[in-house]
Amino acid sequence: MIPPLVFVDAHILIPAQILFIVSAFRCFFPVSYSTNAVLHDSFLSSIFLTRLFATFAEVAYIYQFSYLIRLFNANQIPFVDILSWLMVLQVIISQYFVWSAILTGRLKLYFYEELGWGIIFVINTIVSAILYWTLDNLDGRELLLQLSLLFGAVYLPWQIIHLRTLRLSAKQQEIKEDIHTSITWSVLTKGLYKSIKMKNLTTQPEAWGGMIGMMWMIAYWATLIPSWIYLIVLTV
Repeated sequence: MIPPLVFVDAHILIPAQILFIVSAFRCFFPVSYSTNAVLHDSFLSSIFLTRLFATFAEVAYIYQFSYLIRLFNANQIPFVDILSWLMVLQVIISQYFVWSAILTGRLKLYFYEELGWGIIFVINTIVSAILYWTLDNLDGRELLLQLSLLFGAVYLPWQIIHLRTLRLSAKQQEIKEDIHTSITWSVLTKGLYKSIKMKNLTTQPEAWGGMIGMMWMIAYWATLIPSWIYLIVLTV
């Protein structure tokens, strides 16, 4: 029997609810930041609006992961608690890079954003391994740690490929375009306007990141991450 949501820890439930709502929105109104690709010519298909919602969702669900680590740890290994908070710090840093990339149009900043996500899940995988092999009493919730280990084993090699793709795109941009070293108020204003108004209505796969981009969208918004978060809510 599934307990009523009122009995679920708010530190687990609220981040999950934020992620579910934002993921549903992104499924209906997807956008691609780097190419301004959209499926619908609607004010809801806005890079600015999508990124604003995604910022809250990403910080929320990484906070949930970090809180779950501290819940398992129960102050037994202080270093694990420190690493869990570093995950939250890193996701905030990644928000800085993705917003900077959107406002400046510099693809290399997306590389640094995704590098941050790689760091987050390296930490998550390491602390999950520490907890799984050192704690005696997991209260029947060892499946969550096993999933973290499995995700790390699959995601981290994939992320290396993703980072190489982003780095190549950034280098090609630097060759083809005149990228100024300074970031001026004019550049940021123009980037903000583009993020709100510019829409490239297309279904061309390359505009959505090709196979890697499609895999990322399906897993992040519709399948893997929402299912994982839902399992955490049910189990904790």
